[in-house]
Amino acid sequence: MTYKDTLFFIGKCLTITHEEANKADIEKLLQTNTVNWDAVVQVSTAHYVFPALYLNLQRAGFLHYLPEDLVGYMAHITEVNRERNTQIIAQAKEINTLLRNNDITPIFLKGTGNLVEGLYPDIAERMVGDIDFIVEQPLFLKAAAILEYHGYISKNNINIGMHWHYPGLVHPDKIASVEVHQKILKDDYQQTIGISLFSEVKHLEGELTVLSIQNKLLATTLPKIINDNLYHKKAITLRNAYDVYLLSIQEPIYLAKIPSQNIKKKLINYISCMKMIFANTPMITVVENQHTTAYQKSFLSLLEQNVFERKKVKLINFYITQKNRLIILKRTFTHPAYRNFVRKRMAQKSFWKKYLLGKSEGLGV
Repeated sequence: MTYKDTLFFIGKCLTITHEEANKADIEKLLQTNTVNWDAVVQVSTAHYVFPALYLNLQRAGFLHYLPEDLVGYMAHITEVNRERNTQIIAQAKEINTLLRNNDITPIFLKGTGNLVEGLYPDIAERMVGDIDFIVEQPLFLKAAAILEYHGYISKNNINIGMHWHYPGLVHPDKIASVEVHQKILKDDYQQTIGISLFSEVKHLEGELTVLSIQNKLLATTLPKIINDNLYHKKAITLRNAYDVYLLSIQEPIYLAKIPSQNIKKKLINYISCMKMIFANTPMITVVENQHTTAYQKSFLSLLEQNVFERKKVKLINFYITQKNRLIILKRTFTHPAYRNFVRKRMAQKSFWKKYLLGKSEGLGV
């Protein structure tokens, strides 16, 4: 199995709880005994969907097709993740109570938001790193200060005021770090989406708050596409795609009327590649055109290790990285927060060490 074969196999496996045709296809393949399980473990682990893969295979009754030692390992990792997520949910509820007692309503994002809402058939499916939530901008620093007062410690404070979220906060007695968001996108893009995440929210039992399904789509995909630059890297993360798939099952999702045609185009192209990996399941209806077809072709060429495509993508990403560095340097002349960030960044020995060795990540945030 090539990397592409493995990726598409895992993507289809993640749909078999809900898609009977895909379930039948996967069983036929499993019966051939040709699956490279080492590759499957490597890719599913790298994409943080290892427990989700196991649980979908379990629900389909396919575990007897897998090596016995692999099933035992998958069961162990899944149980460890279930315990971790149980603690993360408890921690999120504690944070919610703490902030609401101070007249702040956190809206939980990403994996944590999906966990507390009950999106997953089993809470062990989602591998969660941080607890992410967003508050209205005027309350951003107050929310972080309250957490710090109650024992959370900032990992790094050099980019406060210019980043879309507060530096990660960790507590010595809590399992997950916390990221307090004031927005979901970089400054250059936040206004162009033309949508307020606070306009549509869902209030759950226990006074927990999450985004509407439509806004969850944006909060799930746009930060990956824009902040992490995965659009130009043409990199789809299965954990992210699985969230989009499950959201689309909960209710029909229609692409929001985003004023920026550039962002809308990126969203359509990116989701179209997610759909390919998930065997073209009816996740979200996207109108494909010549731009979508070209993006899909480039995406598939990268998966197939096409040398020309890899060089092209590398060149584009080099240009974007240099452009972002110049933007940050330009803003140091007019924005105190950026000036403070650059001053602190350049005072770090690690920055100069990486820079002189030619491995600098630059002034990126």
